[in-house]
Amino acid sequence: MKRILILIAAVLLPVFAAAQAQINTKKVKIGDFTQKVTKVVLTGNMFYDSSLEDEIVARWRVSPYEFCTLPEFEQLKGSDEYYFLLTTKGQFKKESEPGLQFLTLVKGGKKAQGGIDDMLEVVSLPIASAEDPSGRENIFFPAFLDIIQNYALESMEKDASAYTGLSNNSLNLPKIKGLTMVFSEGDLSTEITDLVKDLNFDENMLITDEDTADRHISDETDGTVVSYVAVPSEATPGSYCYKMLIDSRSHELYYFKKHRITKKTGAGFLAEDIRRISSARR
Repeated sequence: MKRILILIAAVLLPVFAAAQAQINTKKVKIGDFTQKVTKVVLTGNMFYDSSLEDEIVARWRVSPYEFCTLPEFEQLKGSDEYYFLLTTKGQFKKESEPGLQFLTLVKGGKKAQGGIDDMLEVVSLPIASAEDPSGRENIFFPAFLDIIQNYALESMEKDASAYTGLSNNSLNLPKIKGLTMVFSEGDLSTEITDLVKDLNFDENMLITDEDTADRHISDETDGTVVSYVAVPSEATPGSYCYKMLIDSRSHELYYFKKHRITKKTGAGFLAEDIRRISSARR
């Protein structure tokens, strides 16, 4: 009998271990996202908060939401009954100060006492320079909110998405075939020379001024994809540049990639990005 019990335990132990591993996955931890209240944290900046409130009311659809102040966030962040959408600033290892502003969705919990970095992060989307935002982020705000919501829902279904992050959206790149690509001229790095353009751009890959590019987002132009770059206003070697391609109507994120700024590599879409995008269109 003792031998039989030992054999049964040996057989069941991997099953119990697998069940425990499943319980601890990120997908399971955020599985209650749509049932819990998302607290949208206001910054205290009247202009920014007004825009944030308007867009949340118009766009937030995946969970109940309420607005709260920073002091209220500090009081509530230890509760796992809430998720929090807040504006954060990120500083990378070689930066002397935070260079980028992010929209970050996190889950409350006991670890929150250690700060936002210790909270369970659902997603963090870079949206602008931390110190000197251009204002372009306000035009893209509806798209940013849709990207965050879509990613959160996908992460509830797939652990691969939950752990890979937004870069997994680059798998959507083949979908751009047949769509009109609109690059804001300021989103292109100095690597995008006339030769790079001649070799990679087609008649439906356009380079325009910023206002013209952004108008496609404002107007939700059908069949159009628009470029967006988030980079510190005073980018130095060690800073990061994030590049995105966003559908102007559906706000689907087709491309999300970052690179480190170096003495040789500046901000904006690099030649390798353009080659990859061009190849996906063929």
